[in-house]
Amino acid sequence: MTNTASYTLDQLRHSTAHILAQAVLDLFPESKLTIGPAIKDGFYYDFDRETPFLDEDLPKIEVRMQQIIEEGQEFKQYPVAKQEAEKFWLERCQPYKVEILNALEEGQITFVQNGPFTDLCRGGHIHNTREVAAFKLISIAGAYWRGNENNKMLRRIYGTAFFSDKELQQYLTQLEEAKKRDHRKLGRQLDLFSFHIEAPGMPFYHPKGMRIYDSLVSYWLEEHRKENYQIIKTPIMLKDILWRKSGHYDHYKENMFFSEVDEGSFAVKPMNCPGSTLVYSTAQKSYRELPLKLAELGQVHRRERSGVLHGLFRVNTFTIDDAHIFCTEDQIEKEISDCIALILRIYKTFGFNDIKIGLSTRPKDSMGSDEIWNKAIQSLRSALDHNKISYQVNEGGGAFYGPKIDFEITDSIGREWQCGTIQLDFQMPERFDLTYISAENNQKRPVMVHRAVFGSVERFYGILVEHYGGDFPLWLAPTQVRVLTISEKNRVHAQEVISLLQAKGIRTEGDLSDDKVGKKIREAELQKIPYVFVLGDKEAASGQVSVRKRGGKDLGSLSPDEIISMLQREVADKGF
Repeated sequence: MTNTASYTLDQLRHSTAHILAQAVLDLFPESKLTIGPAIKDGFYYDFDRETPFLDEDLPKIEVRMQQIIEEGQEFKQYPVAKQEAEKFWLERCQPYKVEILNALEEGQITFVQNGPFTDLCRGGHIHNTREVAAFKLISIAGAYWRGNENNKMLRRIYGTAFFSDKELQQYLTQLEEAKKRDHRKLGRQLDLFSFHIEAPGMPFYHPKGMRIYDSLVSYWLEEHRKENYQIIKTPIMLKDILWRKSGHYDHYKENMFFSEVDEGSFAVKPMNCPGSTLVYSTAQKSYRELPLKLAELGQVHRRERSGVLHGLFRVNTFTIDDAHIFCTEDQIEKEISDCIALILRIYKTFGFNDIKIGLSTRPKDSMGSDEIWNKAIQSLRSALDHNKISYQVNEGGGAFYGPKIDFEITDSIGREWQCGTIQLDFQMPERFDLTYISAENNQKRPVMVHRAVFGSVERFYGILVEHYGGDFPLWLAPTQVRVLTISEKNRVHAQEVISLLQAKGIRTEGDLSDDKVGKKIREAELQKIPYVFVLGDKEAASGQVSVRKRGGKDLGSLSPDEIISMLQREVADKGF
């Protein structure tokens, strides 16, 4: 058997998708095949089938897949003439394969065969089905053909595969933990936010949820003011001529919301950058004023298909924590370096220490000359190299107006999330005719650095809910302290303690009901409140408070002054 180490995980998973398709055709021969790619955490295959797959179908399909694996079928790839390929798929009543085939040129067509199963495929496979050491079918979903909601809804089966059973079991454990931490479930349980059909894909933040949101924003503002950013706010809706000028209309119009009003056609902004250029352009700038660092927590709207909306992770409206730095070419490296340092420092505050950095280069759908792109890419490389930062190159992954540095954080259960970005842009200043007066008294173009730390405040919020499992550190927790009474006669003392804590800025609420104290403590634990203060006759007599920390740790009795000092230190330290 060929050494599996010579294959990539994508090749293993793509091969397993073929095995899945073969098993489905064996068990459900009326199924129509579409595509089955490898994806980040596994693979999927889409089928056209009038009868939906059921959860109980997955074990049956897995049994057939295991049989195919044990047969040791070899993967063989070979070229096929277009006419011959079309005849092959027409005879087998596979219309989607014919449609895919029609988009290919003669000489581009290859089949991949394992055992009796054949698929239209560009290749990239393992040698033998026995090399699939560990796999699992995960879930069933619907998906529109070619991602277009005007097309037919297909039946998608998701799965994953690994080179060892140990890796598979680790992944399945991670999946189970992720289900427990699902931010949509915790959002309901902790009363943080909700979604409603009256505003699809647009979150409604509840009072407790806004406390977390405001704490995030306050911290972001504090860190940016330290770095001499100036905070701005630009309109949500601007004339569409602006978006044509910026290039967003040509590259992004299918994801934008438009509105016709008396003055003409307007677009709800999908990005904040053109607004920053207008702020910059209101007065002639001197080289002495650069770098000019404008930061904006700007709400944007982007049209997403209903099938891809997913809690706070994929929404139709969200806030980008944007910054746009206008600088000279000589200042690029320092500004990029400062951005990197700020992003890493903020991530560390939330406990994100495992961070991958990538350099994304020019995509096919882009604007500008090769010379400008090469200059921009080299500037980003220099900043990364001079700061001795290791990175991977993502060819073609840049924005349409410039290359970028991407930051991928790893959460507490090992999942990776792409959040922050730094984009270098020579195009927008040219399009908006931005200038500054140089030391030689000449007009020159500034360079524009686009930069975000959270990426989307909403998405970062959702990541934090799952990263902490709802157990927010004290500085972020929506309720920091809950005060409980043992009996009715302790209510006056409890209210005094609540008022004292609230006056010191500590988010405090009380449970002064007649319920048993054990029930009250359990309820506070379910709400994941960091501290519970229990007040009874003993505490009233001593003037102290019995303190329990989340997780059941008893800190004993403390005076109000000791408690306030302890809580204020913990909030200031932003520990987790």
